[in-house]
Amino acid sequence: MKYKIAVFFSLVFLLLSCKNDNQKRIAENKKEMQRREVIFTNIEKGWVFYDTPVTEASEKSIASWNEWRIFLAELAQKPKKTIGAFQKKSEALSKKVMALNDNIPFEYNKPQIKSRISTLITKVRLLDLFIHLDNIPDKKVTLLVSEINLELVSLQRQMDKIVEKSKIPLEEGESDLLKMMDTTRAIPNTPIIDPNLPRVE
Repeated sequence: MKYKIAVFFSLVFLLLSCKNDNQKRIAENKKEMQRREVIFTNIEKGWVFYDTPVTEASEKSIASWNEWRIFLAELAQKPKKTIGAFQKKSEALSKKVMALNDNIPFEYNKPQIKSRISTLITKVRLLDLFIHLDNIPDKKVTLLVSEINLELVSLQRQMDKIVEKSKIPLEEGESDLLKMMDTTRAIPNTPIIDPNLPRVE
């Protein structure tokens, strides 16, 4: 009899504890859903890119620089509905920004532009990394979006400076001076050996 009572109480205890676990699990799931909704709304509000050219040079480069045009078009399309859509978008942005290094137009193929592209690539890849974390840092993601915007403006202004600089006419003799400063055209600095000097072998 005592054995039956003990089994009965242990079954009742087990059922009550399972019920409490289910309630705890439901409450935790609810909190997790609310937290994800907050993260989603924060990212959705902060996901605003400067997808239109800021400078005249940048606008003209869209016609000749296909990768730049594709990257700006990708920035213009804002994802909707889920975090998964933002993750896919950041992945696509990461691929498109890597392509910017491939076919830089000759006039922009300069260290100033390349360094800004490298910085832009780093920021976009960081965005892709942070948005794919299990616990997404929404503040970090929105901060990276604003930093990417600053890099975009910096890159476009540098393009404009290069175009403006190319419009300045060269002074007389300046082209000869530039040729003389070109290290690729320099005579190699090897010692001249006099064939008349005795050699030790």
